Amino acid sequence: MASHRPVAAFLCPALEVPGLPASQRPISGGLRQAYLALSRRSLSLAATAPIRSTSQFRRSDFANQPFTGSYEPGLPTSGPLGGATPGLPCDLTPRSLKQHLDQFVVGQERAKKILSVAVYNHYQRIHELQRRQDEEEELLAQKERRERHPAEHDFPGQQLTIRMGGPATGHVRANTAPPLVDTTPLTIEKSNILLLGPSGVGKTLMAKTLARVLSVPFSMSDCTPFTQAGYIGEDAEVCVHRLLAAANYDVEAAERGIICLDEIDKIATARVSHGKDVSGEGVQQALLKIIEGTTVQIQAKPERNAPRAGGQSPSYPTSTPLGSGSQPAKGEVYNVRTDNILFICSGAFVGLQKHIMDRLAKGSIGFGARVTKSGGRLQSASKDQKSTTANPIPILPGSEEEALYKQHLPFFTPAPAPEQLSADGSPAEPNYFNPLDLLTPADLQSYGFIPELIGRVPVTAAVAPLTHSLLLRILTEPRSSLLAQYVALFSLSGIELRFTTPALQVVATNALAMGTGARALRTEMETILGDAMYEAPGSSVRYALVTEKVAKRQERVLYFGRGQVGSFHTMIADEEGAWEASRRPKSARGPDRGPASEEPSASFERWRSKTTIAAGSGG
Repeated sequence: MASHRPVAAFLCPALEVPGLPASQRPISGGLRQAYLALSRRSLSLAATAPIRSTSQFRRSDFANQPFTGSYEPGLPTSGPLGGATPGLPCDLTPRSLKQHLDQFVVGQERAKKILSVAVYNHYQRIHELQRRQDEEEELLAQKERRERHPAEHDFPGQQLTIRMGGPATGHVRANTAPPLVDTTPLTIEKSNILLLGPSGVGKTLMAKTLARVLSVPFSMSDCTPFTQAGYIGEDAEVCVHRLLAAANYDVEAAERGIICLDEIDKIATARVSHGKDVSGEGVQQALLKIIEGTTVQIQAKPERNAPRAGGQSPSYPTSTPLGSGSQPAKGEVYNVRTDNILFICSGAFVGLQKHIMDRLAKGSIGFGARVTKSGGRLQSASKDQKSTTANPIPILPGSEEEALYKQHLPFFTPAPAPEQLSADGSPAEPNYFNPLDLLTPADLQSYGFIPELIGRVPVTAAVAPLTHSLLLRILTEPRSSLLAQYVALFSLSGIELRFTTPALQVVATNALAMGTGARALRTEMETILGDAMYEAPGSSVRYALVTEKVAKRQERVLYFGRGQVGSFHTMIADEEGAWEASRRPKSARGPDRGPASEEPSASFERWRSKTTIAAGSGG
């Protein structure tokens, strides 16, 4: 068996000393360096040896991409995150926000675009302010580190370092005043939003959806109980209280949240003959500084029904405006700045359309004014403020409505041709005339809002009333559609619920007649499925079908057992086939349906014979 010689003997055999063990023989400095180099070489070879990879630890998302080995706060970020927007996700753009809204809100294209742009610009502004603040703090820390003497503050009694080299004040002339230099950086003001339109069209849903995707605190406050300070009711500062509670009493997070002031049209100035308008102009005055930016002092009090030290809670209900969140200490005061809080105001503004139509009608008088046709649709709409909601006016090419939109709205898209088809083959949905799209600050002032409050909400987005086609899409298309909710509700009991297409059409028609927007769809669904939700769970029913007759209240919901799945699908196919046949043009329904169903050759022969007879008679 071969003997193992030490590594040093192979590197330098002349240094071997016979008679001494290897551990006691002297080793020179060069031999030590060679030995360490050989050891490092063996370690590097072992590190580069192939390692069996597993799916649990293998990383392939940064393949062929440079990575950042070190991070310096004062230097720009390198690597894959170098081009990312600071503080925002890489793919967050107004277009992506609008696409996210499309998954939950149907229609309202112009309002969704305006809201997406306003929210994106607001949070770009917030993150830019945060970046400037971090940069100023880092520069101040660097300045303090440069100016601090190495031996300063080392022992008590050490004198501060005297800075030399400054300009002598005695040689400054008395008549040369130093220039005034303002180094304040550019300030980007926030733009609050006003959503106005009828109830049940998606104003609140759009605000909630954007707040959820941005992961920011969101609170909603109803302006109806707001009163002026000192009167019975809620103060305007309650909206900031609720936002702080929604942020779990995190002041920094609350100062970047979203406050939705719903039913803001209810605080319009009322023309009272006596007394003081405490719920109108007084509330508007209180909201001025809150919306523009001020410091709100909040003295958080624990809930009355919160458990006490003895483990008992009182039986009386709570009356504090604060919602959920961790309970703060007793008497703790929070100072919340509202400069960076985005305010989204929404309201139905019933009767505002009449103010707008009256203004448009007055603009048709005088030299250089636009001439309005007498007895036109706009004049009839100005007389009846409900006409544009019950019977919406389509914006046709070359019409008076299209001229108004092109004059007042930027980037107006003309209405599609009547014969143009949409992506799914159905007729294209036309654009309908909405007087709220032509809103001006003068209209809001005539409605009862003070000019100071109007100027603090510069962005306005009008939402249009829902049509039959939009209600049908709301029923089926969104991710959290009403139809999907009831199908999932029945599936929890082991029942498959199906609606035929004619039944959905009837549901949308009945909901449109109610006049409460998308909320009428749930009322209609509850009316149809009320008995089924009572009888089907716990029974032998495995399939429930809603047909057109069921939606029209002519029959009850059809039930099928476990062995009747064939009849269930056959009835669905029969009603769907009849529906498709009724939608086909008369010329395509089959033979014996008039001259349009004749063969092309017969039609051509008839046309040629008529042409020949006409030519002979003319000769």
